[in-house]
Amino acid sequence: MISVADHVRTWAEIDLDAIRHNIGVVRRRIGSQAEILAVVKADAYGHGVAPVARTLAAEASIFGVANLKEARDVAALGTGRDIMLLSACLPAERRDAVEEKFIVTVSGADEAAAFADCGPARINFKIDTGMGRIGCSADSALEALRAVRQMRNLEVHSISTHLPSADEDFVFTGSQLEKFAAMKNQIREIFPAAKNHALNSAGILNHHVGPTEIVRPGLMLYGASPILSMQKELRPALTWKARVAMVRDVAKGASISYGRTFIAPERMRVAVLALGYADGFPRHVSGNGSAALLHGNHCPILGRVTMDQIVVDVSATPDVRPGDAATLVGNDGEQQITATELAARAGTIAWDIFTGIGQRVQRFHYDSAVN
Repeated sequence: MISVADHVRTWAEIDLDAIRHNIGVVRRRIGSQAEILAVVKADAYGHGVAPVARTLAAEASIFGVANLKEARDVAALGTGRDIMLLSACLPAERRDAVEEKFIVTVSGADEAAAFADCGPARINFKIDTGMGRIGCSADSALEALRAVRQMRNLEVHSISTHLPSADEDFVFTGSQLEKFAAMKNQIREIFPAAKNHALNSAGILNHHVGPTEIVRPGLMLYGASPILSMQKELRPALTWKARVAMVRDVAKGASISYGRTFIAPERMRVAVLALGYADGFPRHVSGNGSAALLHGNHCPILGRVTMDQIVVDVSATPDVRPGDAATLVGNDGEQQITATELAARAGTIAWDIFTGIGQRVQRFHYDSAVN
């Protein structure tokens, strides 16, 4: 583990060996032949893109990002891996993306032609089989691909689709994969060298059947499974902590936090933690049974989460002192709070928790395999 200076108010500890373990799970599930496109957008889901990408580079052949700035940040790391922009480029970004040799995602022949005008370009042609966001309609995809084949300056690196409910709707996802698979032979006639990819984290865990050429793990790399029954295969990489700023006693009938939504039913001892929704701790957990871990105990959050502070009940946890570290996500002794659990309390998803951890939360990376 690592030692964090006493003046740090709130921080995240990221175990790079857990990242290494999780991409190993991907490799074991997909076999030795498929390529791994590791999704490191949004600062590696809030985990810190530089150390995470360097750790993943030993196994990943491609990094997936959302936009041109993220692509440049990953390129600057010098890993030598390809970088794919998974979202649509803005028109003003196209020339730079091509000149800087990133793989760009396109959703039709017109968009492909715009990239061809910028010089030799590598594209990932996306087909919409049910996501309804970007991508060419499945009904018109073959026609569009035949048009792309006539264009100069274009290399079709891959053909892809996206699974919107691989963690929830097995039947619909199966129909998507069947539709995509049925198109592969026809696509091969048009672009024999293009690779295909469809499986995200939930797809890898829940729908991987037979050989595949590229997979796109995201959430599972960071140790949170979109399939709860498979969480045991993964190791959470991130622990989120905050210091106790104050400990005090409150009388029976005292109100706590904005709106006076919590009234002490008896005399209580409370601790004030040095983080709030400005740090990304979700305000929506207020009053929903959430807790922090202190000295190995669950300490319920009292009243509303505020911008910079939260209040927890430490009446049953003796010897809590200012400066102690409380755990918001992670393990403390035998107790654990997962990002998925916190997300459920907030009515959101683990992706939102990770990417919402704010700038004030310092990141500390370590490798439990060597530390």
